[in-house]
This record gives sequence, C-alpha cells and structure tokens, in this order.
Amino acid sequence: MNESTRKPRVAVVFGGKSNEHAISCVTAGSVLAAIDRTAYDVVPIGIATDGRWVLESGDPERLRIEGPDRLPHVDGERATIALAPETASTGLVVTEPAQPPRTLGEVDVVFPLLHGAWGEDGTIQGLLEMAGVRYVGAGVLASAVSMDKAYMKVVLAAAGLPVLPSATVTAREWARDPARCRARADELGYPLFAKPARGGSSLGISKVHDASELADALAEAFQHDPKVLLEAAAVDAREVECGVLEALDGTPETSVPAEIRITGDHEFYDFAAKYLPEEHTELDVPADLPDDVTRQIQELSVRAFEAVGCEGLARVDFFVLPGGRLVVNEINTMPGFTPTSMYPQMWAASGLDYPALVDRLIQLALRRDTGLR
Repeated sequence: MNESTRKPRVAVVFGGKSNEHAISCVTAGSVLAAIDRTAYDVVPIGIATDGRWVLESGDPERLRIEGPDRLPHVDGERATIALAPETASTGLVVTEPAQPPRTLGEVDVVFPLLHGAWGEDGTIQGLLEMAGVRYVGAGVLASAVSMDKAYMKVVLAAAGLPVLPSATVTAREWARDPARCRARADELGYPLFAKPARGGSSLGISKVHDASELADALAEAFQHDPKVLLEAAAVDAREVECGVLEALDGTPETSVPAEIRITGDHEFYDFAAKYLPEEHTELDVPADLPDDVTRQIQELSVRAFEAVGCEGLARVDFFVLPGGRLVVNEINTMPGFTPTSMYPQMWAASGLDYPALVDRLIQLALRRDTGLR
C-alpha cells in the first residue's frame, strides 16, 4: 500500500501511572471496540504503572472491570514501544528481548485515554507537542488548568461563570498550621467536600459533615494528592452534566444535558456508584429540566469550554440548586468512555452514536496541527 492510500494510523494510549489506571483501561477497551478498523490502522499502547510504554493486546474484553477487586491493568511485561521522531514524521519502534528493534510505521494521531496525573494534566500533551504528533483533545494549558480544580475555579470565576466557594489545603500547610486550615474550613461551613485537587473518578473524595471529620477526610485525600480542595456542599442540588464537542469546523456544539441520581446508601457520586456494575445509579438522558434551564446549561458549557481554551471535547458538570440557580462544578477534558459513562450517552441521545463520536474526535485531531494555534 502506498503512502497516498494507506489508512491513518491511530495510537490508542491508555493506563498510566495515576490512581485512575484501571479506569483508563476500561475507557480504552470501549474505544478500541468502537474504532472503525476499515478506516483506521489501530495500535494499542499501554503505559504500565511504573511508566513503561508497551505494545498491548488491544483485546477489549481484557480491559473490563469484573468487580471491586478485579480491575484491569496494563501488562508491563509486554514488548516495549516508543515514539521515535524521524526527519518528517514520528514512528513507533518496538523492542523485545533478544530481538532487533522493529518499526510499526508512522503515527498519524494519538488518542490519549489517560485519566488523572501524567496524562490528563497536560504532561502527555506536552510530550506529543514536542514530538510533533497530532492528538485527540485539549492542549497543554487547557488540560493542566482543567485538571487542577483550584485553578480551574479561578479561571471560570474570572470568566464570569458561577462556582461554589472553596479553599485549598496542602499537606505541608496541614502539618505546619492545622488551626489555620481548620479556620478555612469553618469559613466555608459544613457540610463540605474534601477532594484531591488534581484527581478524578471520585477517588479520595469525602463528604465532611462537621469539623470532627475534617482530619480523616484530609488524610484520605492526601493519599491521592498533596493538594486538596475544600468545597462548600451544594445542599439538595441536582447533578447535571453536558457534553461539548467541536464540529469539524471547530465550532463547539453541546449535547442534551443529563442528570445523575444516586440511589441506595451513597451520599454522592462516588467511585462505586460510577463504575461498579452492582451499584445502582440512575441516569436521566436527557435530564428533566425546563427548556430555559437546559439552554442556560448549554450556553454555560460552551463558555466554560472556551474559558479554559479546550479543544475537541469536554464534559461540563453542574449543580442545579433549589430555585434553579446553576453552578459549574468542574470541566473534564477527557471524560470517561466506559459503558456507563455519561458523555457518550448524552451524545447518543443527541443523535451521535458511539462509533460516530469516536470517529469525530479522530477526524478533529487529524485536521489540527501541533504547536501554537
């Protein structure tokens, strides 16, 4: 096959060093199953928890969650793979013990399905920019700002978007002056939430009902991030999300909003409610909202997308407070693509099914140059 007729080569990168390694694997399984192999040459690349890049099997069935103690992971013993910049392109080189290096050819686009630190936070985006490789999703700055919930709030508030009151506490500050940290929490009032500032998938999040629970909540969050966001609770609020996706001309479009309703013993949308199949989370797609509230959510979603400089896709999460007032909770530049994820469900309800959604993201990346834009 000559260069003019070969299929674009898509490297699907997943796993990673963060505590969201398993969720990244699950997301990758869904995407690998959906990519049109008649249109694209797909190379599955796993990043093991120790940081090794390997040529993975790409079997979607191996990347499923089978229970709380049976989470998928990248097999770090597989053949090592690396991006190798050449004169006019970047290729993939595979290295195996006792074998000469072999090349898989040029990479046209990377689909980075990494969640959390060292992936969703601008780090891999910077690596790909330096290598001159096109990739799906937000760039370095938008990824970094959106990953850090404290800075995200600063940017959104500066753009005139409504956010909840919050304060940050670092592990160093807590060790040095716990009284001052407690004072910040008291100013916010209880109940509040303690969240790893740069985490996701609801890992390490605790609802703090009163001051007596603050120390334990911080200890839990510090296991995931030395920087923690304390955030006032949105009491009696509804949790609503909206998808943003660029059209092929770069115009941001919005999906129908969807609502998450937690059942059973969960006080909030925690890890178990999100990902474990035996848990019960009810999703209303689309959300049952007045038309004017739906329009406002969609408008604020585009404003949030543009405020942080997103590209490709994002999911914007809201609280609908009693009385209908909206607050932006956060923006996620690489929302999950698991079978239970809201982002693809919202787009399916908006007329764009899962394979078409994946194809749109790849096409957007292929049309975009790296570097300043």
